[in-house]
Amino acid sequence: MDWTRYLFRFDGRICRGEFWFGLVCLLCALTLTLLLVGAVIFTISDTRSFNLDVDDVFKVVDPAAWRRLHTIGLPLLLSEIAGTGLLLWMYLAISVKRLHDRNKSGWWMMAFFVYPGLYQQFVDRLPDSLWIIPFAAAAGILPLWALIEIGFLRGTSGANRFGPDPLTEAEEGARSSQPSQPWDQRSELELVPPSASPPGGMHVKRGA
Repeated sequence: MDWTRYLFRFDGRICRGEFWFGLVCLLCALTLTLLLVGAVIFTISDTRSFNLDVDDVFKVVDPAAWRRLHTIGLPLLLSEIAGTGLLLWMYLAISVKRLHDRNKSGWWMMAFFVYPGLYQQFVDRLPDSLWIIPFAAAAGILPLWALIEIGFLRGTSGANRFGPDPLTEAEEGARSSQPSQPWDQRSELELVPPSASPPGGMHVKRGA
């Protein structure tokens, strides 16, 4: 498997199984990063809290979050930026390729991921008004729709505008790894022709 393309590139398609396996890889990368970087931060900084959350990327557009940066140690801040950026890139890469499998543009992530994330970042500062209800409903429905669309629905059969069917490629690869012709057991047996055996009347003459 080409891991660089699988986890970091946005071209091509992946099937449902590859998407869920990518999420497992993402979880493993998150756990490993928390263990390694968190241990380093714990030893060199007075700050004892360290977490990586892809949703933290939306704090970049929040002025209130920028004003709180002085309370975070520089090593912790740089580690969280690097770790969150890596996890976000991997998540978007596998999600976009899964959308391609559904014959949908990767720009659907703006509705599936960006809009709900921005809404959650600013929801506590939005006014209590009836006109907010449709936006709140959309922020709740879109992630559920994304889960069904990306995680459970089958991709388009055959090639589409984003590339060949990954399931077809996997089947062809499995067939190509098998021998072109099955082993013929009968052809490997050495049969002795009847003429090689002694005639029926022939016998060994014993001495008196």
